[in-house]
Amino acid sequence: MGFSDADMMGRGGKTGSGRQSSESQENQMRRERLRKLALETIDLNRDPYFMKNHLGTYECKLCLTIHTNEGNYLAHTQGKRHQQNIARRLAKDAYEQGLGFQPAAPKEMKVQRKSAKIGRPGYRVTKQRDPETGQRSLLFLIDYPEIEQGLQPRHRFMSAYEQRVEPADKNYQYILVAADPYETIAFKVPNQEIDNSPSKFFTNWDFDTKTFTMQVDPS
Repeated sequence: MGFSDADMMGRGGKTGSGRQSSESQENQMRRERLRKLALETIDLNRDPYFMKNHLGTYECKLCLTIHTNEGNYLAHTQGKRHQQNIARRLAKDAYEQGLGFQPAAPKEMKVQRKSAKIGRPGYRVTKQRDPETGQRSLLFLIDYPEIEQGLQPRHRFMSAYEQRVEPADKNYQYILVAADPYETIAFKVPNQEIDNSPSKFFTNWDFDTKTFTMQVDPS
């Protein structure tokens, strides 16, 4: 003998609640499977956007999000938002490096005319070694005498798998520095974890000499 909707209501149930609960459980199980798969297959030490902060939590430098543990961060990397941001970053880097692909501008914003590139800036790279600890570091000095007014150079780290200029090599990563109207330049450095403490990693823009300074100190 079956029950009518009225019988179900009389027994404290809600029509459709079992289906919604089942879908919620399935979604949770799917997210857990993705998290476990990511933990088994992804090396976070090779992820340029993964960072552990001084509070003991984890940050996605690409999406500017904070996560309580590594599994939570990895689940985030499998999501739509992170994947879309990676696609946008790849398109932007490809265009800046002259690979002929320009990211679409948001519809609500006006497209600004880019300045004509005037070539690469002059730069100097110095290898350093701490006399007390023996730790090595790299000092970059880049000159931008004709940088556009009101701007200052921007930099970021890029994994070997993001670029399309040369075959990807997991042993190396790249440091990109950009400032209009100059071409974006990239430095190929060993793929080692960067010590982000203030005494080891720092940048400085001298508005008077138009020189950008950056020290990178792999840990």
